[in-house]
Amino acid sequence: MSATAHRHDDAVARYFEAWNAEDPAARAKAVAAAWTEDGGYTDPLADVSGHEGIAAVIAAAGEQFPGFEFRLTGVVDGHHDIARFSWELVSTADGSAPVAGSDVITLDGQGRIRAVLGFLDRVPAGA
Repeated sequence: MSATAHRHDDAVARYFEAWNAEDPAARAKAVAAAWTEDGGYTDPLADVSGHEGIAAVIAAAGEQFPGFEFRLTGVVDGHHDIARFSWELVSTADGSAPVAGSDVITLDGQGRIRAVLGFLDRVPAGA
């Protein structure tokens, strides 16, 4: 695996660590480790920047889907400072995955996320 591929995989691992952090302090620490100070997150439901805004979006998702965790599906595909990957939101109780999506991230020179462009591929009615 090339150094660039490791960089993409590491960034995506930190991304999921942030999304799966349940404790507010752990979430804040994980967001700071994954994103640049002015990093952003945009999907059909949110458009925020900065660590506090990103942490708030993650917290809201956790409140809407308690007992679920985000998991990578497939492999991370990337080049230069850009990577794309797909994910599912999976119930830890029964393994169901009502939400799925794909994200594209851009990284800074240190491998931290500058921007996330998210797409929701599967969303339950009323969510």
